Amino acid sequence: MANSTSEIKFFVELDENKIPKKLSWTAQDGGVKAEEAKAIMLSIWDSKAQESLRIDLWTKDMPVDEMKLFFHQTLVAMSDTFKRATDDEKMSDTMKDFCDYFAEKLDLNK
Repeated sequence: MANSTSEIKFFVELDENKIPKKLSWTAQDGGVKAEEAKAIMLSIWDSKAQESLRIDLWTKDMPVDEMKLFFHQTLVAMSDTFKRATDDEKMSDTMKDFCDYFAEKLDLNK
């Protein structure tokens, strides 16, 4: 079986103060071509240093209410990923409880 590769590209247009003005991404294998985004959160595991590296970007016109939804949905997705990666259902459920609390405190359950 031959090895294959896949590429995901992020494009960041900056303003004069180096603040993200426009974000877009392309993942041809996923059928995504230059799709606009308002925010990107990327975590990378550095196994040698045993630490997580992060890139968090958002455009200056990202509305705060959308940022709150983005965080909530990201936290829910992380709890799902945690369960799939570790098979630790109890901790995943605990994380989901926090997600419910987060949504309630930010009044996201409209």
